[in-house]
Amino acid sequence: MFQVPHHDGSALYVPSSPDLGAAVPVRLRVPHAFGSVERVFVRSLRDAEPHYDEAVLLGTDGAWDWWEASVLLVNPVTRYRFLLEVGASEGSSWHWLNAEGFFTRDTPDVHDFRMVTHEPAPSWARSGVIYQIFPDRFARSAAASSRKVPDWAISCDWGTPVQPTGVETPKQFYGGDLDGITQRLDHIASLGATVVYLTPFFPARSNHRYDASTFTRVDPLLGGDEALIRLVEAAHARGLKVIGDLTTNHTGDGHEWFRTASSDPSSEESGYYYFSEDRSDYAAWFGVPSLPKLNWLSPALRDRFVSGPASVVARFLQPPFNLDGWRIDVANMTGRHGDVDLNRAVASAVRSTMRSVNPDTLLLAESTNDAAQDFDGDTWHGAMTYSNFTRPLWQWLAGSSAVNFFGTPLPGPNRIPAEQFVELHSVFAAAFPWQVRTQNMIALNTHDTARASTVMIPCGQLIGLGIMFSMPGIPTLFAGDEFGLPGVNGEDSRTPMPWDSLSAEHQDLYDAVAHLGRLRQDVPALVEGGLRWLYAQGDVLVYVREHVSGSVLVVASRGAFESVSLPLHLAGVGLSDKVVELWSTGSIAAEWSAESVAFRGEGPAVRMWLLPGVSVPVS
Repeated sequence: MFQVPHHDGSALYVPSSPDLGAAVPVRLRVPHAFGSVERVFVRSLRDAEPHYDEAVLLGTDGAWDWWEASVLLVNPVTRYRFLLEVGASEGSSWHWLNAEGFFTRDTPDVHDFRMVTHEPAPSWARSGVIYQIFPDRFARSAAASSRKVPDWAISCDWGTPVQPTGVETPKQFYGGDLDGITQRLDHIASLGATVVYLTPFFPARSNHRYDASTFTRVDPLLGGDEALIRLVEAAHARGLKVIGDLTTNHTGDGHEWFRTASSDPSSEESGYYYFSEDRSDYAAWFGVPSLPKLNWLSPALRDRFVSGPASVVARFLQPPFNLDGWRIDVANMTGRHGDVDLNRAVASAVRSTMRSVNPDTLLLAESTNDAAQDFDGDTWHGAMTYSNFTRPLWQWLAGSSAVNFFGTPLPGPNRIPAEQFVELHSVFAAAFPWQVRTQNMIALNTHDTARASTVMIPCGQLIGLGIMFSMPGIPTLFAGDEFGLPGVNGEDSRTPMPWDSLSAEHQDLYDAVAHLGRLRQDVPALVEGGLRWLYAQGDVLVYVREHVSGSVLVVASRGAFESVSLPLHLAGVGLSDKVVELWSTGSIAAEWSAESVAFRGEGPAVRMWLLPGVSVPVS
């Protein structure tokens, strides 16, 4: 299944940074076991017209042939794929390789590989681990108890159960604050996390604060502006970055702009929203009245929200706050309403302002479904999405619990075999340029989903963590993942952190997360390496992250399995090569012989080895 030609857009295959107008070398790797490849061409699109460049045989590395061609980057986003002439006794045949896979038929352009010439996200993002915090539920400082509970809220003790649904759900108020987070930064750093992502900190009338009443200050219930300044300063002192959460799609109905717009039809703010002709109604996020939708056709809104150093976007990226970036809520809906689609324009404007204020800031965007069409590298740096990782992983590791499966009417995810996990991951990741794919957030769960510990089979969360930390993208932990907190839906997952009731079981999971976080920092292949699938069938996944400095072989299983044998050359290993174990959980045995390696497992497990690096012939 996987002894086929390979290319993935990583540095092994596109060895130079692409610049517009440059001729960029692209490489293809063909296993000898595949058969005789007579000729190779790279088909690229120049102003949407196909162009073919013939590749040359670069050299042989063990059991692999390397081919190389040069692609001229005529456009900021260049789509390309490989065309191979394969010899056979009865004559040659033609095959295509694109970002989705290897085919003996024509393929649509949407799944071509992509090179983008736009500046990438800051390097600290691609090498990072994100730790997401829902401020009301993370930690309380001593000052929290002295703050008056707001009139909209239902006061809760730290141990009060969270209500998963109902009118009380957005009103339960636990009083976590920013100084409480500051006091726990050492815990976050100990997990190998490098980025703290805060869900909204603006004043609002809910515990989630996605219904902001202003964008000019930090909620006093969280400690106000000074608390955010203290948090960012303390995080930076530990080498941590901090990003905030911004709603470009809507405000709250209590927002100062919306109140002015509602009371004065002639006001500038009236144009910030979509009111009906008689002003009896207005557009809102999914029709929820408390979340009126912003109208990005308004030049005044664009000026106030995005344009220049005084804008909402810029204000908190500058002193004294010095945030390191934004995650944009429901970015896929921003600027889209009926026949209006200004999504790319808004995204570009946000990014332009961030670049002008501080080019070392990160712009991530929520897009929960098939997100790739909005991520060509020139707008959002990366996606917070679920389709290419979280959803297929849930389905492969699905347990028996009834959970909210990403808003579908289903009682939970269907259970799928490993081969379908690879198929789903490949098809949904294909349209992302590699540069963007490595900047996407990948998560087992977030504050908007059920928790992996509830969704998955026993020990499934550990298996998922091993896979998450070893796949392309930015591993993202939601606070409490390191303790295996439960949750049947997003609201139920926003459980207060159990700081005073931690057990040995909590510690075991914490230790695993911390070890994986350190590996992510120490092993270049886990950040910069390519991805090549070696085996996927039923209960077993095998893949390798390849890099010149050393590659990482990963074997993951969701249950017991008999011998799975792979040729050594498929893994890129020779008999005399040194193999070092990096991490394991559960029981997977490996037997290395002169030509193959065989794996056997006794239950849910993951095991990782560090292999020698890939040797690329010199051009």
